[in-house]
Amino acid sequence: MGTGTTGGAGGTTWTVHTRAELKEALAGAGDPTAPKVIRVVGDINGHESDDGSLLGEQDYAPGYDLAKYMSCFGEDGTTWSDTRHDYCRQQRQLRQTGSNKEKAQIQLTVPSNTTLVGVGGDARLLGVFLTVNTGTNIVVRNLRLEAPVDHFTSWSPDDGTQGNWNARFDAMTVITGKNIWVDHCTFTDGRFPDREAPVGFHAEHVQRHDGLLDIEDGSDFVTVSDSRFTGHDKALLIGSGDGRGDRDRGHLKVTFLRNLFTDIVQRGPRVRFGQVHVVNNVYVSRGRAPLYALGVGVESALYSERNVFRYEASLAVYGGEHFHDTGSWTNGRPARLNTVAAGLGLTDDVGWDPADVYDYRPLTSAAAVEHHVLTHVGTGRQYERP
Repeated sequence: MGTGTTGGAGGTTWTVHTRAELKEALAGAGDPTAPKVIRVVGDINGHESDDGSLLGEQDYAPGYDLAKYMSCFGEDGTTWSDTRHDYCRQQRQLRQTGSNKEKAQIQLTVPSNTTLVGVGGDARLLGVFLTVNTGTNIVVRNLRLEAPVDHFTSWSPDDGTQGNWNARFDAMTVITGKNIWVDHCTFTDGRFPDREAPVGFHAEHVQRHDGLLDIEDGSDFVTVSDSRFTGHDKALLIGSGDGRGDRDRGHLKVTFLRNLFTDIVQRGPRVRFGQVHVVNNVYVSRGRAPLYALGVGVESALYSERNVFRYEASLAVYGGEHFHDTGSWTNGRPARLNTVAAGLGLTDDVGWDPADVYDYRPLTSAAAVEHHVLTHVGTGRQYERP
């Protein structure tokens, strides 16, 4: 759409092996928006300091202690008090400063006119908070992105019926970005699954991850293709918030094409405001029970087409009014998602049809969709244009 998406084609080529080298390449020798192709070799760890050592919680906030932090809310986790224990004020301050220092360390911003591509099948960004911030014409390809662990996740007693943990960092965030192509990537919690997190309030694990890929603040013309999202709770979020229509209304035009979702709990994607086309994706749950795949949020226009669901939890409503599906399947049978949507109070007129916007040829049988997706998605696979 618009000028198209070519990334850094024709520009300078960088090959990077460390966080410091990647940061230097993204800066483009003082001209960050000049076209460039950055080739990532092997592992790059977001916590890697300039001397090569790996930083941890105590490096960011010496003396911070999760158990002490939780104790300042009381046993039931309902109310914070600086005076509940003599260390509470200190723990509150350490959590805040530690979070800011961790963000400054792990966040790497991709500027306009950049291709960031993994070399071979084993290029990984580990604990990197990859960000597009007002960037345009960007390609991210053939990378395994392991979601960052937030060492300083915060407890919000008033979030939900019993409170919730709110982690800060995504594997990738697109903020006011345009013409972005994410292709043949793998997004995952990797070495740090939720089941291994410490136990917090109500005997639930502390949530140390936020999203895998969030697209926010008026971003436009984003395609996510032939990628895998696996082993995570809140996978994909489109939109900045229910009250951010001033930024997002009329934007957030996003396509999810031929992706594989395995063992995600929710948000595949959840959409607010955007015109989002979800076509020829496969949803599988082998372990954790999913809450839903497609979330219909405020003023969203979500057009689902010929997706394969291997579980029943395909649709949820979060303030939206419109949803349309064409030809999807659930457990090998017609999904009849428009009927499901009607039962949830939704109309099937989303106000747009992808065929009127761009040319594409969807796979038209469940077998063809599954064969392509299971053969081609993720890192180290054959590339082709959508």
